[in-house]
Amino acid sequence: MTNAELNELKQRYVASGAASPAVEFAARAENAELWDEDGKRFIDFAGGIGVLNIGHRHPKVVEAVKAQLDKVMHTCQTVMPYEGYVRVAQKLSEVTPVRGHAKVMLANSGAEALENAVKVARAATGRSSVICFTGGYHGRTFMTMAMNGKVAPYRTDFGPMPGQVYRAPYPVPSIGVSEEEALRHLKMTLKTDANPSDTAAIVIEPVLGEGGFHAAPASFLKALREICDEHGILLIVDEVQSGFGRTGKLFAIEHSGVEADIMTMAKSMADGMPISAVVGTDKVMDASGGNSLGGTYTGSPVSCAAVLAVLEVFEEERILEKSQALGEKLRVRFDKWQQDYAGVANVRNLGAMAAFDLVTDKKSGVPNAELAGKLCKTARERGLILLSCGLYANTIRFLMPVTISDEVLEEGLDLIESMLSEFGA
Repeated sequence: MTNAELNELKQRYVASGAASPAVEFAARAENAELWDEDGKRFIDFAGGIGVLNIGHRHPKVVEAVKAQLDKVMHTCQTVMPYEGYVRVAQKLSEVTPVRGHAKVMLANSGAEALENAVKVARAATGRSSVICFTGGYHGRTFMTMAMNGKVAPYRTDFGPMPGQVYRAPYPVPSIGVSEEEALRHLKMTLKTDANPSDTAAIVIEPVLGEGGFHAAPASFLKALREICDEHGILLIVDEVQSGFGRTGKLFAIEHSGVEADIMTMAKSMADGMPISAVVGTDKVMDASGGNSLGGTYTGSPVSCAAVLAVLEVFEEERILEKSQALGEKLRVRFDKWQQDYAGVANVRNLGAMAAFDLVTDKKSGVPNAELAGKLCKTARERGLILLSCGLYANTIRFLMPVTISDEVLEEGLDLIESMLSEFGA
């Protein structure tokens, strides 16, 4: 079918809240490129919002999925378990930086992982309250909507949110929140809103995703660890977007040396297949009763096969080194843009998790969401998929596969540079 025909069907049958604003429909894809139903080629700097760190349709993942389809597609692992679930649990327990021996439960999405992480934390501590951070994004279920540190569009229309969720500021100096201020406010939250003896967990993204790709300083994460230890609070680290090689390490928290009590992951762990995981210290993960965690599709055999293939690709193709190298290339180009354009500011990266802000001018630092929207819209029209994010929607973020070729990377960056010049950034 053509893009136009599919758009007509979309307007008639897809709920407006779930419908993509894009008018193109993906027909096929390979590594960092895809083609729509009309045959137009796109360079993909979005990677399915961080899902495709090793590229569209990595051959090893495709082969593993096809092989699993010839064996077992589904049994529900609580009814009849299978090797893939256990092997994924073993692999994740070996590579995830949590305290002590780790145990694992598999789920279907990042939001589902966060929901279960909170359930586990409550069971393990006998407490109910959760503290999250401004700018954080954890999902679209009711608990995770309550945990999100941004209102629109995630919870605007959905009425009251679950209670006992409290918030502290994330340290982002470019918007006026220093590390010292963030810690002071967190401690005040523990004094005024979230009684430590009632608080089960503090939940943090080591690098904000939807909140603008700001990395928490290692010293801040270490301070969080100390606060949690002082009060018997569990530290939940959300690595759904920052995990699986995006930052040059398997998990972003590794840059700080801090160990979590519970970690959540999803997105690139299966290169496009739906799966997520909650990994935590064994005593914590075993706190709830039998059959208290799980679901019909959690840890499907096909998705587990994809995870195991992804982990092999990371070792065989030195993906972490490629992520670091990509981050360096992006930073060099971003630094040039920051020097050449008055509207480009706050360039930043942790490995290949890279971004910059668009502002009206560097002196005032006023966010320029209009320009960010125009840049992303025009990029799409010219064959480049580009995403914005941030509290003020003025951040341009980069989530292209770390396996992208130099030629395709430079083609996409050149296009952005030409638009920055054209729009008088």
